[in-house]
Amino acid sequence: MAIIGFDHVQVAIPHGGEDAARAFYGGVLGMAEVPKPAALAGRGGCWFVAGAAVLHLGVETPFAPARKAHPCLLTDDLQAMQQRLEAAGHQCLRADGEIPGVQRFHTTDMFGNRLEFQQA
Repeated sequence: MAIIGFDHVQVAIPHGGEDAARAFYGGVLGMAEVPKPAALAGRGGCWFVAGAAVLHLGVETPFAPARKAHPCLLTDDLQAMQQRLEAAGHQCLRADGEIPGVQRFHTTDMFGNRLEFQQA
């Protein structure tokens, strides 16, 4: 099971949230962290890739989690991704059938940002 796609997306995190973000996006989701360019590294945050997907986590102060707008991550095994997230303590809300022919669920990261996962 792997995240295999979405386009360049940015998600906000609070100041000092990089280690928690690494544990979730790198550890739970299995994305690979890539170094930020030197000119941007001082701003905080961290970047991740999975397949052709690029996710930029940017520090926002004051921070407010995105509860409505959200990235949609494609996976090659939706059920395994849901089980992985639930085992890590993240509730997953299935939304199959809301979009004809699309299997999907929503969850949140540790900061409360909404995330959607779809079967590729």
